[in-house]
Amino acid sequence: MAPEESAAYCAFVTISNDQHDLARMDAVGQAELVRAGTASPLELVDAAIERIERLNPMVNAVIHTDFERARETAANHDRTGPFAGVPFLLKDIGATQAGLPHWLGNRALKDVDRQSDGDTVLGSRFRKAGLITIGKTNLPELGSCPTTQPLSCGPTNNPWDLERSPAGSSGGAGAAVASGMVPMAHANDGGGSTRLPAAWNGLVGLKTSRGRVPNRGNISRLLSELVVSKSVRDTATLLDAVQGATSVDLFQLPAPARPYVEELTASPARLRVAVLSDGGTRTIDPDCVEGANVTARLLEEMGHEIVPVTGEALFGGDASVNGRLWMGGIARRVDGLGEVLGRPLTADEVEPYNWTAAERGRSITASEWAAAQEQQQLWAADLMTWMDDFDVLVTPTAGCPPMRTDELWPPADKPWKIASTYALIGLFTLPFNVTGQPAISLPIHETPTGLPVGVQLVAGLGRDDLLLQLAARLEEAAPWADRYPQL
Repeated sequence: MAPEESAAYCAFVTISNDQHDLARMDAVGQAELVRAGTASPLELVDAAIERIERLNPMVNAVIHTDFERARETAANHDRTGPFAGVPFLLKDIGATQAGLPHWLGNRALKDVDRQSDGDTVLGSRFRKAGLITIGKTNLPELGSCPTTQPLSCGPTNNPWDLERSPAGSSGGAGAAVASGMVPMAHANDGGGSTRLPAAWNGLVGLKTSRGRVPNRGNISRLLSELVVSKSVRDTATLLDAVQGATSVDLFQLPAPARPYVEELTASPARLRVAVLSDGGTRTIDPDCVEGANVTARLLEEMGHEIVPVTGEALFGGDASVNGRLWMGGIARRVDGLGEVLGRPLTADEVEPYNWTAAERGRSITASEWAAAQEQQQLWAADLMTWMDDFDVLVTPTAGCPPMRTDELWPPADKPWKIASTYALIGLFTLPFNVTGQPAISLPIHETPTGLPVGVQLVAGLGRDDLLLQLAARLEEAAPWADRYPQL
């Protein structure tokens, strides 16, 4: 063995024997190893592959691997970008990269092995940030519900309790990061799909302001894309790397005044913080309520004014319109599957919940749809006006801690009835997809049995900087880096 080969081998053995440390290290930390010459991109990728091969049979977070191409990329990596050489996983909906599957969790698309023929803008920016994609993560079919148990690829298991759900729709991403397979993974959020998996897996999940991240080719007002991560600095560093709408994006925001990473050392002046821990007519789990209250106490100790509020603004008035439009959105997604395949899908090619939800969505006339959109806009305006009285709103992220997977299967006779359970899980998240405001879930609390409980912070449109400032202060006050599942 040549000296340089021997040195590389010894370095790899050191990394392989230190998998626990790598599994717990955030993405910024792994990138620092590459910059310092302590590890090469290939060594980090090989170590991540070993963890996936060992852990994925238990967790089922990764539904497609691209190991050989990732190894080739790592071996020839130019080591540029803030995350140079860091292994990464892409969710199977939203941002794409050429040559990877794009099944959307659907059996028919999986059967024909539909592939992405190019990078989206965000997919390309992930590459330019230095991230090396080594596979794709699981999600519910069409990303339409807050649990990850598609019939196409089987359930993903929560690393904190393998009998429980990792939430959804970025559940595969959340489980992969929580279990230590990779330090950070692509996620997107159209109703809570980044924040809910962050909450149920003990991670950080930011839904950016509408227009902060490129969204070309997708005109949805609701969607935001970024990652689930182990640390606030991971999220801020990646947001700096990928933020900025393109000239053709429907929604655009001015560039931030300074890099988001610089916000992590800033402390905001005294803020007026609203704290909401009731669910209107729905009963919220006491552990989730306590998470919001714990966070309020921490913020009060930092000198901020705490104002308890009720849920009327979020759940009262015309809030029910959000559910009606959601069903219409599922109908459009199902029709979109048929357009991809060049033929209408049949009932046995779409999961029962999505099929029946689409049927209900199609019952809405064009006039009713337009009226509902107007109603939703007025509701959102009222909510944002109410929020003008506060700098930040604190809520539970989810209405309950991680649920058992077997409790989340739709009833065979009336699949749509599971929607009430889904609504409880995402009760606090969907409103801010509608308004477009930034919201972040932080792993502040846990149940008496050690399950993660996320807390959501919401700020005004464009104030992603304020959320990252507060998140960094809370990470210092209630650190979570030493909490991880015992897989």
